[in-house]
Amino acid sequence: MLKWIDLPPVWLLLACLAAWAQVRLFDAGLSFGGLWADFAGGLLVGGGVLLMLLAVYEMRQHHTTIMPHRDADEMVTTGIFSRSRNPIYLGDVLVLAGVILTLDAPLSLPLVPIFVWIIERRFVIPEENRLRRKFRADFARYCQKTRRWL
Repeated sequence: MLKWIDLPPVWLLLACLAAWAQVRLFDAGLSFGGLWADFAGGLLVGGGVLLMLLAVYEMRQHHTTIMPHRDADEMVTTGIFSRSRNPIYLGDVLVLAGVILTLDAPLSLPLVPIFVWIIERRFVIPEENRLRRKFRADFARYCQKTRRWL
């Protein structure tokens, strides 16, 4: 059961709920400033979802898993993965930042680096270690030419 709870979308949902709760319970009179924040937030959420969809499409094309705790059948380095080793997690970060802007929750901005830290420790580093063990030289070359995030 814990395996199904310990997934990036659950962590993203918890962070978004924390931002929502911050706005509802502790406003502090701070604001990002209206319409531009809604627009920027929408762009970030849309961009994040697009990144995730592109990554899932690419992984499906290569017939490998999108589940973070499983071993990959193939190392995907094409498409969006040629720009970022972790486009789904990058999409999660963009969605969280967009939600914080849209909710007008400036006090929740620290959730973004906290979320990145959690995702790196719980998912990115273990996934990269599995890929490093399985694909050795290919993964090392991939790491040299493609950054972890951007």
